[in-house]
Amino acid sequence: MNSSVEQALVAALDQYAAVNSIDSIAVEQRLVEVFGKDMNFLEKVAEFDEVFDEYPKFDELREVFFDLLMINFFTSDVNKLEEDYLESKEWEKIEDETIERGTELLNLLLYINECHDEQIKPGLEDFLKEFLLVEEDEFQDEFHIYEDLISNQQLAESSVADICSNADIIEMSEEMEELFVPFMTFFLQPKTSEETQQELIEYSNNKSFDVAVYALITNFNKNR
Repeated sequence: MNSSVEQALVAALDQYAAVNSIDSIAVEQRLVEVFGKDMNFLEKVAEFDEVFDEYPKFDELREVFFDLLMINFFTSDVNKLEEDYLESKEWEKIEDETIERGTELLNLLLYINECHDEQIKPGLEDFLKEFLLVEEDEFQDEFHIYEDLISNQQLAESSVADICSNADIIEMSEEMEELFVPFMTFFLQPKTSEETQQELIEYSNNKSFDVAVYALITNFNKNR
């Protein structure tokens, strides 16, 4: 299992459990075990889903953790496979079968990987224009998905309180509705911050989810 993925997973579960006053040790152990198994990706997805079915109190995190499972595959599991595996018919079939899974968090995690490879600091404008290419004609699907971030970029230089209050009044796209606050907060404060986490708990209308996803992103960024 990729160490950055593991630390992101543990940090997110810890924050989610703390806000909801529930215990995360058992689900954490199960997920770490599944992520670390050497098996076919779809088999791993099946076991992953079994864990969330067994621990329904954490189900809100299922799809963002699916993004983590994908990142773990790209950064760890794929190294054990043939060099061109991601171009194979087998992987194409897996993509078809999982096309409805996960969230836009996957793009942010891939971007963070790229930032570390190129030794640059993550930034919202860079993410939108250079990674997602939202200004290019052939990437207008991305433009529509991320329009809420594009039109509110100034919030990434404001405060957690401003981000959360604006999130309540913006008509969000389905893809960004849950992720707007943790995405914006990450670009406001990309380093793991106890103070920022406490501000999310104070101001967010979806406290446990937002602080968990923020912890996931910042810990993944810290350990890349």
